[in-house]
Amino acid sequence: MDEKDKEILYWLQKNGRMSIAELAEKVSLSDTPCIRRVKKLEQEGIISGYSAVVSAKGIGLNVLIYAFVKLQANSDKNAEQFEQQVQALDNVLECSVISGGHDYLLKIVARDLEDYEAFVKKSLGKIDAISGIESTVVLKQNFAKTSLPL
Repeated sequence: MDEKDKEILYWLQKNGRMSIAELAEKVSLSDTPCIRRVKKLEQEGIISGYSAVVSAKGIGLNVLIYAFVKLQANSDKNAEQFEQQVQALDNVLECSVISGGHDYLLKIVARDLEDYEAFVKKSLGKIDAISGIESTVVLKQNFAKTSLPL
């Protein structure tokens, strides 16, 4: 990946709906070499997809929670079971394996605290592999970036 590829990624992160002609102009290429580079970045998995960034608050998801999860046992079977079940939960935006006193960190959205409580009791808390959940409610999110540093 060279500097021109990084420039392409920069602009696509800003506007994934940008036309190839517009992108090519921004990075000082003609259309054909530009589209070749984009296709190559897609094939290599550097560009993994395109999506719209939707405002959580705009659709009524007003609460952001980080939940620290501890599994009953650190086994491949428990981890696989947990990961499959948590991936199916729409409120869970991210699931990361972490080090320290907990096994996973989940990023979760909910309409309000009652909605989150119901989610824990009826969905997340029913996963057998879990031995404990500690939640941290975000009081105010100052910013969230969707672009990676290049």
